[in-house]
Amino acid sequence: MKAPLSWILEHVDVPAGTTTEHLTDRLTLTGLKLEAVVSPGRDITGPLVIGRVLTMEPEPQKNGKTINWCTVDVGDANGTGEPQGIVCGAHNFEPGDLVATVLPGGVLPGGFEIGARKTYGHMSAGMICSSRELGLGDDHDGIIVLPADAGEPGDDVRPVLGLDEETIEFEINPDRAYALSIRGIAREVLVSVEGASDFRDPTDRTPPAPNDEGHPVVVEDAEGCPVFVARRVTGFDPTAATPDHIVQRITAAGMRPISLAVDVTNYVMLETGRPIHGYDADKVQGAIVVRRARDGERLTTLDGTDRALDPADLVVTDDSGIIGLGGVMGGETTEMSDTTTSILVEAAHWDAVSMYRTGRRHKITSEAGKRNERGVDPTICEAAADRVVELLVEHGGGTADAGVTVVGTPPAMPVIEVAGDLAARVSGMEISEERSIECLRAVGCEVSGSGTLTVTPPPWRPDLTDPQDLTEEVIRLVGYDHVPSVLPTPPSGRGLTRSQQLRRRIGRTLAGDGFVEVVTFPFVGTTDLDDLGLPADDPRRDLLRLSNPLSAEAPFMTTTLLPGVLRTAGRNVGHGNADLAIFEIGTVTLPRHSGPAAILPVDRRPSDDEFAALDAALPAQPLRLALVAAGDAASAGWWGPARPVTWSDAVEAIRSVAAAIGLEVKASSADLAPWHPGRCAELSVDGQVVGHAGELHPTVCQAFGLPKRTVAAEVDLDLLIERAVHLRPAPAFSSYPVAKEDVALVVDASVPAADVEAALREGAGELLESIRLFDVYTGDQVGEGKKSLAYALRFRAPDRTLKEGEAAAARDAAVALATERTGAVQRA
Repeated sequence: MKAPLSWILEHVDVPAGTTTEHLTDRLTLTGLKLEAVVSPGRDITGPLVIGRVLTMEPEPQKNGKTINWCTVDVGDANGTGEPQGIVCGAHNFEPGDLVATVLPGGVLPGGFEIGARKTYGHMSAGMICSSRELGLGDDHDGIIVLPADAGEPGDDVRPVLGLDEETIEFEINPDRAYALSIRGIAREVLVSVEGASDFRDPTDRTPPAPNDEGHPVVVEDAEGCPVFVARRVTGFDPTAATPDHIVQRITAAGMRPISLAVDVTNYVMLETGRPIHGYDADKVQGAIVVRRARDGERLTTLDGTDRALDPADLVVTDDSGIIGLGGVMGGETTEMSDTTTSILVEAAHWDAVSMYRTGRRHKITSEAGKRNERGVDPTICEAAADRVVELLVEHGGGTADAGVTVVGTPPAMPVIEVAGDLAARVSGMEISEERSIECLRAVGCEVSGSGTLTVTPPPWRPDLTDPQDLTEEVIRLVGYDHVPSVLPTPPSGRGLTRSQQLRRRIGRTLAGDGFVEVVTFPFVGTTDLDDLGLPADDPRRDLLRLSNPLSAEAPFMTTTLLPGVLRTAGRNVGHGNADLAIFEIGTVTLPRHSGPAAILPVDRRPSDDEFAALDAALPAQPLRLALVAAGDAASAGWWGPARPVTWSDAVEAIRSVAAAIGLEVKASSADLAPWHPGRCAELSVDGQVVGHAGELHPTVCQAFGLPKRTVAAEVDLDLLIERAVHLRPAPAFSSYPVAKEDVALVVDASVPAADVEAALREGAGELLESIRLFDVYTGDQVGEGKKSLAYALRFRAPDRTLKEGEAAAARDAAVALATERTGAVQRA
């Protein structure tokens, strides 16, 4: 909202000496945030004066253009008192007119310096200015002709044109529509600036009483349009010019002057906050009817757009059909024009929610719609219409008809009960009940009672609906800058939850293993799933579509973290980072297809059943861990050659995570996209599958721009955390010597090494301290379809040195159980 300072101060008095900076500081502290303070004449320096045109001689030029050689009386402003010779290309003035004249030495907006120069065969000493040249508007076709009583030649023209006027631009929050008006801002000055007084409400007037002589109006939807006021002005002069002060003010407020009839309605809207619409009364046929649109109806609005209407749209109609989109934009058929001599003034109150939805539905943004959709004072329709009629009669020479139509009554404001000490309890400040009452009354509320206050908000504040709103009003007037800065005392015995502690432990474990954490967008498209090679019936293709996606290429919530981390890995590889290891911890979205969620009530706490129904409608969002590694796991150097990443690195990374939270992961062969068949491991804990790891399929690597042999893993962290041993006891170390035993077992190539290891571990008993697979051999010495697995077994007792033969016996027991379960044969 842009508001000229003089217009604000026309409606409220501030103490002498109050600066613009002090006023804006106080308004910012109470909620009207300052955006900027601008002045049209700030960039103009040097002599800019009133000039009287004495002579003008048209001189046609060879290029077809006609210029005027003018002599202009500028008084003593040029230092000589002699008329100034100026060349001007405009033709909308004549001798005797007063014009805005800049003399040599002046500088106009944009750094345009004015000097005496020879042009068109004359020495032109200055410039007769247009609106655009002074930064007052876009009109460049004609110069500014001043009123006859603007002043004497040589006088400074800045005050006449409002060039020294300061305009304040505020950022207005959506819930404070009353501040989208001079009336609302002046009221804020009254309660914000110490010593401000004598608020003069522009709607404080007594309009004529409604009667049966006005234009007939029927409102079929009183909920959508509670109040409709209609007034008529006849005998209006369509050629009448808009007064300069109105033009200056609406221009400063950011609106474009159009014609007197339109400018007056905009002026009153800016002044009071009440949008007004004017119809060419001679084009209105019969009674006006306000109703909802019907299927198939259309309207061509003032912007020339033919719109298909929705049954939820409020429309204004007459006998000819629809003539306006209520509260949003008028129709083309009844538009005021340069031949309009009879004007029908509409001041109606519209339902804010309906206005918002209509504006968004038709993609219409207007100054009137912006106010209507936020909520406007419903009690000032008659006063605002009367103000428009007054200005049209005063400046357009019209006559106000005696007929006054008023349909409906303003809706009542809610009555709110609030504890008198609530503001003090919320803010931590010492705010007495008396001070709270004083603040509430200052913003226009009616307050009664003690202890528990009964408050009726003013009609211009539809945003005040509950005790918290009233508390905010009290606190902002007392001063946000007085709210004490006190750190809350943390309750003892609390900290990170078990799940949070485990998540941090997992992240630290992966970081220690060389992985870097990334965060990706949880959105995918069907192309991403195609790139993963997922079959059509894969459950991961069951996606939840977003109603308003950030990208049309990714309109779904993801069911797997792999697309995000693979895209990130591919982007890194494309930038030359070929050796990488990254991971992401995040949620995925799994639809439940339980129907839409119910809209819960806001006037009470929902019941447990309602909460349960809401939870049931929400999709499942389990926590997942995904990781990707590519390139070399160990770089080459003096210590030896590089070691490339293999599928086992992905498996071991998950095993490392599981070990960090006290779990043991078992791996078995699996076949699942996007992994390479035969190089994919199914990971399980206590017999329950928690995820998969292995080498990606070559087509997947190609689709995501990754090198061959890239490995990846994805596991369900919720399942791991649920089974985690959160507080593991510190490991016990024995000081007694270790006994080392190595065994090599020959098994079928299809037997997983994990099964052999499990059998050895169980068979070795409690003396076994560790077991490690250190060699795998296939070849002629073990036969076709066989493999040799060599394990290093370490035995130790915690309280004694093992006797001779104890380690060997434990080894033999381990081999015997492995033979029984897997068919292993000990290799000689």
